[in-house]
Amino acid sequence: MSMEIDAVPLPMRSIPHTTATILCYNCGAPIDGTLAAGALCSDCLKLTVDITNGIDREGILHMCRDCDRWHSPPTQWVVALLESRELLALCLRKMRGLSKTRIIDAAFIWTEPHSRRIKLKVTVQAEAMQGTILQQTFEVEFAQHYKQCPDCQKSYTHNTWRAVVQVRQKVPHKRTFLYLEQFMLKQGAHKDCINIKEVQNGIDFYFAQRNHAEKFVDFLHSVAPIRTKKSQELISVDIHTSTKSYKFSFACEIVPICKDDLVALPSKIAKAIGNIPPLVLCHRVGTAVNFLDPNTMHTADLSTPIYWRAPFAPLANVKDLVEFVVMDIEPIAAPQGRFTHAEATIVRASDLGVNDTTYLVRTHLGSILHPGDSAMGYLLSGTQYNNDNFDAILDSKTYAGSMPDVILVKKHYASRKKNKTRNWKLRRLAKEENDMKPRKQDAEREEYDYEQFLQDLEADPELRQATNLYKNAEEAAKMKEAMETDDEDEGMEIPMEQLIDEMEEMGMVDDDEGEEV
Repeated sequence: MSMEIDAVPLPMRSIPHTTATILCYNCGAPIDGTLAAGALCSDCLKLTVDITNGIDREGILHMCRDCDRWHSPPTQWVVALLESRELLALCLRKMRGLSKTRIIDAAFIWTEPHSRRIKLKVTVQAEAMQGTILQQTFEVEFAQHYKQCPDCQKSYTHNTWRAVVQVRQKVPHKRTFLYLEQFMLKQGAHKDCINIKEVQNGIDFYFAQRNHAEKFVDFLHSVAPIRTKKSQELISVDIHTSTKSYKFSFACEIVPICKDDLVALPSKIAKAIGNIPPLVLCHRVGTAVNFLDPNTMHTADLSTPIYWRAPFAPLANVKDLVEFVVMDIEPIAAPQGRFTHAEATIVRASDLGVNDTTYLVRTHLGSILHPGDSAMGYLLSGTQYNNDNFDAILDSKTYAGSMPDVILVKKHYASRKKNKTRNWKLRRLAKEENDMKPRKQDAEREEYDYEQFLQDLEADPELRQATNLYKNAEEAAKMKEAMETDDEDEGMEIPMEQLIDEMEEMGMVDDDEGEEV
């Protein structure tokens, strides 16, 4: 006989869980004994335990009143504005005891600027007892004291600079340095200079540290064909520690060949750089010197090391240019970049109405010259040059018969009136000026060179790419009014789209020709 039993779940009897409750020994409040640390409730724990004990509540910050930099021990001086992140980080580094806690928040508390007090509100976390993390907020006050930094101390002594870069170019004009100045302003290469002094045939750049000067020399090598010589002078020596102090000088000489110069190449160099005809024009100067032969449209590049192995001077420079008038011009080849080979019939501007002497020449300016235009060029017919390389060309059987009478260099635009202004301007470097005023002829020469440089910027788009041109709103308004009454075309104008809006910056000084920074 079998018995069937139904599986019926039986109800489980709930067993109450009791916590180990104890009383806080400070206030008597019941607390969980398994979680309480030190038999203290959370309120008594906050009142009796101080996790900020050992953290400095006061401190001193040193500031140089000459350069407005703050001292970051041991030897660093940093630039930081009031209530900035940099100053907050400096204050937290000055507080002792923070390494044992975790910083949750830190902020400035406003104080009067003349009180020379800086207050912080800092929130930290730390483990008060085993298994208990406590968070507390406290205030810290710093007193601002003045202390002169070593750089400002040097500025009041004779040993202000540590390194100098002397840039020189033996040419009768300053166009190269004007271009170099604009390129420096665009790249910010002058930011470490402590002084800039203009001297004869060049500019001196002074630096407080040797590595800044070496960095500047590397910049010059990347933009111009130069060679550098380094020298050093012993200033002082400590016989106890064998510590020596030096002044370093870097002499940088730029190749004395500039854009638009007429060059007679030595025969060996002409063959080495592509068998180019030896009488050429320099149409561009970068890290290498680029030459162009207007008769054959051949181009060649002369690297800086090859030039300094056997240096030579140009045959003629921009001071020797003569104005010609184009009577007729006809292209003879397809355009090659921005150059077009053409044959032109020209006459010297001073010969108009005097004689009927004309010249038939080949030129690379076929794309921009038209009948009636003026052009600047070198007159070789009847001109005597005291140059050995040029004499070798005349004695050569290969090139003596193909010597041109005139070599055209660039298109000539009508001269700008003295009271005629431009709708753009340039910034200039702030250079040290001598107490004595420059001679009248020197001032006129500098003004002429600067005007020629501005005209080159207007005529050459490639040259404008390496410079920053800024809008001149006042002069643009005057020009707009003048255009309504005067329709005369006085030269090229730069489109407003290529100009940069001027930003007001500290350290900029307006002058008649540009701005100094």
